[in-house]
Amino acid sequence: MIIRKFDPWKSRLCTCPEKYSVNPYTGCDHCCVYCYITGYIKDAFICRPKENLIRRLKNELKKIDKRMVVSMANSSDPYPRLERKLGLTRKVLELFVRENVRFQIVTKSDIVVRDIDLLRRSRCCVAVTVTTMDESVAKKLEPGAPPPGERVEALKELKDADIPVSVRIDPVIPGLTDPLDVLDEVTFVDHVTASTLKLRPDAVKRMEKVFPEVTERLRLLCTERVGNALYLPTEMREELLGELKEKCEVYGISFGTCREGMNSEKSCDGSHLTK
Repeated sequence: MIIRKFDPWKSRLCTCPEKYSVNPYTGCDHCCVYCYITGYIKDAFICRPKENLIRRLKNELKKIDKRMVVSMANSSDPYPRLERKLGLTRKVLELFVRENVRFQIVTKSDIVVRDIDLLRRSRCCVAVTVTTMDESVAKKLEPGAPPPGERVEALKELKDADIPVSVRIDPVIPGLTDPLDVLDEVTFVDHVTASTLKLRPDAVKRMEKVFPEVTERLRLLCTERVGNALYLPTEMREELLGELKEKCEVYGISFGTCREGMNSEKSCDGSHLTK
């Protein structure tokens, strides 16, 4: 299936509204060292298109509940470098517009602005992930993704086109990233979703190659096990995310958290912004 119900892990900490998920591509070439998809996707950092995507999607769209949001994408990025050549995500958007599908785009790429013409005609919102404003840190954390400054510019361009936008500050990594610094650069967004780092065995191996000292501290800090991931202590997570929430309130921005088991305003993921 191309369209699936979201939340593959059935996590008790997931507070997402009921929604669908679509991934036009398998794998992601952003190669983020903290990424979780390497735990369940073979060759996760090699991006390839889904076979017969549009034909299969046309058939499956006939069977979905059109009141629910379709999230694109949660196990890849809908705008990998390959998208410039194939335009597969754009074809999906054309289909969504034609079928009046409510959808949310989740991306780290500025390629999304290419499709503003379609997004303006859609029942959609766009979430762009910005983990840090420090480009030297971002280059090591997310080596295949566009620099954070380009992502912020994409958010501005989308906002100027009257497309509802949110920023995902995810993951928050204590001792390495500054979520408040990110927020100060995107005070124009409609919603913020934040989440702390969840340590998984494969991600730890990648992280310690680029940030060995930070990773060693995180090993000592992350002591709460949820499934196959290690979380920061609840008190520490509440403090980190609480500071961010307070600043969002100052700016008049709604706030939500991802897989933290905490209450969110309106929606954790910003999907309430879909028209």
